[in-house]
Amino acid sequence: MKRVSKPANKALHIFSGSVYPELAEEIAHDLDVELGDIRLEKFSNGESYARFMESIRGEDVFLIQSVSGSVNDALMELLIMIDAARRASAARIHAVIPHYGYARQDRKSAAREPITAKLVANLLETAGADDITTMDLHQGQIQGFFDIPVNHLTALGLFADYYTNMGLDNICVVSPDVGRAKAAKKLSDMLNADIAIMHKGRPAHNVAEITSIIGDVEGKNCVLNDDMIDTAGTITAGMRVLKERGAKSIYVCTTHPVFSGPAYERLEASIADEILFCNTIPVPKEHLESGKLKMISVAPLFAKAISNVFNNGSVSQLFDPDFAL
Repeated sequence: MKRVSKPANKALHIFSGSVYPELAEEIAHDLDVELGDIRLEKFSNGESYARFMESIRGEDVFLIQSVSGSVNDALMELLIMIDAARRASAARIHAVIPHYGYARQDRKSAAREPITAKLVANLLETAGADDITTMDLHQGQIQGFFDIPVNHLTALGLFADYYTNMGLDNICVVSPDVGRAKAAKKLSDMLNADIAIMHKGRPAHNVAEITSIIGDVEGKNCVLNDDMIDTAGTITAGMRVLKERGAKSIYVCTTHPVFSGPAYERLEASIADEILFCNTIPVPKEHLESGKLKMISVAPLFAKAISNVFNNGSVSQLFDPDFAL
């Protein structure tokens, strides 16, 4: 389907899925626009329904939906929103996915397994998305699963600013596994810090064992960074190893607070000084009012990315360590 050219008086239209309307509202507020009117419902048999309650013909439409919580429902609702926008003759359809669900299944690690990160990419393209904006994919190469543009944001700059403003010194950024080492190196460069890498084994799904650590953490203020925390098994095991190796303090930061199963109990009972995470996924308020969990907002970063995409500006400038929102 050939897209029509954008009119000179184009308007920015932002719509939210049902997963995290509060984040969408915050992004819209930063852009000084109102969230668009969309009707989202479920039929009695669980099927999703979406209808745009305003004209979007020939317009740029940004659909904000984290694929989290009830993951399958969230994904299906997003696909239906995209399809509805395409059939309503939107000029360009931008899927803004703060957390990209199914990203962990990005390769075959055993025979007869699916690659669901690629399947989701196919579904989004087939539904009619013109581009994707997301944050901290489980592996960066997932961008290659798409044949449409992917704006891959990262929260590393937010974490670096946070710990710099705390005034921490003698920092060692710790990667929980080899796969996260490249991101840990970027964060360590931003903080002018040392780096350490853990070696992790997985005897079963959601089960992690830290078998060794490369680097010196003794007497250091350790910043343990991962793209997501699910059941918190990996992170809490890593904390224990760091403490055994003589770490002075342990700060944890993660982009996506999946927090399933026993995660909250494990984190609150952990030896971490603080667990910092982004609001890419909704977290119940009762877990934010006390304890070790602290949230920082990604809304300004997504708002700037949406503005640049809408105005055909550069998104890469958002990765410049000297760039200020």
